[in-house]
Amino acid sequence: MSEGTYQRLWEVSHVTLQELLDQEEPLLEPVPSRERQSFHYRISVLYLRYLRLLRRFDTIYDQMVQPQKRRLLRRLLDGVAGRVLELKEELVRVDLCETHCLDRVLQDLKLTPADLEVPIPKYFKLEQSAAVKERELVLAEILSRLKPLISRESFQGMSRTEAIIVVQTAERARQGRLRATFMKEIRKEEERDRKIREEGRRRVTQDQGAVAIQKVWKGFLLRRHINQIRRCEMEFIGMIPPSNQVSGSSNISQACLREEVRRNQQAEKEEEFQLAMMKTHESLKETEGPDMKEKMKDQIRQWFIECHALTGRFPDYPDEALGGSQLIFADKTPEQVRIELEMQAQDNKKKDQEKNKEKDKEKKEKKRVGKEDKSKKGEPEMVLKALPSKLVPVISASHEEYINVWKNRDDNKHPSQSFDPETLREEKRKEVELEIRTQVDELMRQELTNLRLAVDKEESRPQKAAKKKSGKKSGKKKEKDLTPDRTLDSLYEELVVFGLLKKSKTIALNDYIGDCLYLGSTLALANKLPMPSLFDIRQNMALYGVLRLGSQDIHSMAPLIRSILLVGPSGVGKKMLVQAVCTETGANLFDLSPDNLMGKYPGKTGLQMMMHIVFKVARLLQPSVIWIGEAEKTFYKKVPKEERMLDPKRIKKDLTKAIRQLNPGDRVMLIGTTNKPQMADMKGLCRVYERILFIPRPDYASRYVLWKHMIVTWGIKATQTLDISALAKVSDGYTSGSILQAIQSVLTERRLLQLAKKPLVAAEFLGHLAKLEPVYREEEESLKDWYFKTPLGKKNMKFAKDLQDAEEARMAKEKKKRK
Repeated sequence: MSEGTYQRLWEVSHVTLQELLDQEEPLLEPVPSRERQSFHYRISVLYLRYLRLLRRFDTIYDQMVQPQKRRLLRRLLDGVAGRVLELKEELVRVDLCETHCLDRVLQDLKLTPADLEVPIPKYFKLEQSAAVKERELVLAEILSRLKPLISRESFQGMSRTEAIIVVQTAERARQGRLRATFMKEIRKEEERDRKIREEGRRRVTQDQGAVAIQKVWKGFLLRRHINQIRRCEMEFIGMIPPSNQVSGSSNISQACLREEVRRNQQAEKEEEFQLAMMKTHESLKETEGPDMKEKMKDQIRQWFIECHALTGRFPDYPDEALGGSQLIFADKTPEQVRIELEMQAQDNKKKDQEKNKEKDKEKKEKKRVGKEDKSKKGEPEMVLKALPSKLVPVISASHEEYINVWKNRDDNKHPSQSFDPETLREEKRKEVELEIRTQVDELMRQELTNLRLAVDKEESRPQKAAKKKSGKKSGKKKEKDLTPDRTLDSLYEELVVFGLLKKSKTIALNDYIGDCLYLGSTLALANKLPMPSLFDIRQNMALYGVLRLGSQDIHSMAPLIRSILLVGPSGVGKKMLVQAVCTETGANLFDLSPDNLMGKYPGKTGLQMMMHIVFKVARLLQPSVIWIGEAEKTFYKKVPKEERMLDPKRIKKDLTKAIRQLNPGDRVMLIGTTNKPQMADMKGLCRVYERILFIPRPDYASRYVLWKHMIVTWGIKATQTLDISALAKVSDGYTSGSILQAIQSVLTERRLLQLAKKPLVAAEFLGHLAKLEPVYREEEESLKDWYFKTPLGKKNMKFAKDLQDAEEARMAKEKKKRK
């Protein structure tokens, strides 16, 4: 697409954005709990529309060439992504569940399930690509040094006689197979000759022979024509993949090539813009800087004189923390500035007093609420209200900047999509003014001291000491650096040597295949709790993991999530999701699984050092993912006898402390995986892991998509002989890993070579699938029961029970009225 197309798409996106910003204010109004469904509907509509807007802004930012527009687009993209995460938190708060049934909203908005897909901004990978490549080279170098050199002595030698025997055996086997093939063909010929001799050869006339040939040929042509018509019809209704995939792939490759060309243009224009910024800054400093400096000095001196004339003494110079001389340049009289400074001092005192009063009130309210909770157990919340957003002001400011600067701008002046020098000078002028103001403030403070000494004979005025904030203690002590004298490279190498830092596999998040739940709202209306689909799990990992770790700005503005726990039977793809998060964000992978820590960093001091090094390197080389496999072992209720030597609970206390030290902007995430959470202490587990995602076995829709995708990945076209629907039905209870194992067992290299003569059929997979262990219903029910004992699960069950009780009470009242 051309630059004009992206410009028009940008304009349309801002029209949509204005509509969304207009819908934000009504969400802050409190809503009665009986209107929970309508409130949920409004949030869902906003969530889906912001998702579409995020997809658009990502496309525009990826392909827009003009560097100044790209900076504004980046702020909009990060702001909209952060708002999507805020709305996700609202949905969790209202639904009391990590997955949401949005099929009714999709239908009302005339959208498809593809619009539910969370888009991952392309700049995540592009900006991290250089760092990832460099890190891979360093990691490969360290690992190559660790591998022992394999000497020739390690190979067992073979004598000449043994080698000849091996060659002879292989050659004789080859000749035997050939001889068997020849003998088979000879026997077939002999059998054919024998049948001809017994039956006797029929004499056929020339006309009869011609008719026989015509029959066969016309039948072949007709069958081929009918098959072509049938195939066209099936392609048209979308039942089989189109036959012109080659031309489609060539078009896609051409489009990708054009996108790459535009990215190269972006790099060139960005380099030009960086040089222009430096030159503009220097030229403004040289040409306009001295005039700005003198003008500021004159204004401040005039302020000194006017204040002295009004009050009889020189004023206190505004503190740098309050803005310095910016208060003077705000077109205010000296009296107004003095009053403002006095009011600020009074406000600070009032705030301190109010904070102390609030503390007392909070204590009283906690006691009162505790008593009320005991007396009013089971009552639902009376009011629903969306929490104030941090991102809406950011998005609104960026939207206003677009309207003021770029909406009515004529782009014909710069057809090459170079930067706009006028806009650049305006931006740099503000920066130069700020730099000069700080210099002028230092000079004028000294001049004010000299004036006091010369005019008022006042040597020095006691300055007010800056008060420390007397708010609540954060409870987070500053972490002591145990390795101040060590370089980052040495710490990195140590973690690689001990096997705590590993190379992650390259797996895209889209490789985690699954279809969405199409009847979620119907099940919810029937008071049946729908289980999350694999599609929902993929979206949650994109929201909780990828979007937060991919951008520093998004992480610092979005609701803070430090840790995720993935719970599900073995084979559902928990480790694959961890690898996918690392791939999409370019994150480092640290492995703190109990089995991996065995025998490493012994003792209490060794454990503290290990946790310190891991989290220090993770922060310095962010984004980072800290993975703990078999997470239940770290929080065992009772350690089994056979595992007491491993001491799996050794990192429990230090891990809890380290996770609490993570702040907004620290792109470090703890991800745990477990298939036996029942063995862990619930309280300790939920204290460390803030989000718990339950991954059930795949449903029918997901199994169908899995079978189809995996078979096509092996280069096999879906034909009518292969009944994928039957495979999806038969494989109920099996996980994604089991399905993959069955496909790998069947589609061997030899079987792939036979496909031309022997098409693939569904029955071939059944034998291999039967050898694998399915997920039994008892195991899944046990995991479900455990999940409903988590804090969010308890809230969900309590709310469902309250709704059921209310419905029963209503039905009872209706029965009484009928009587």
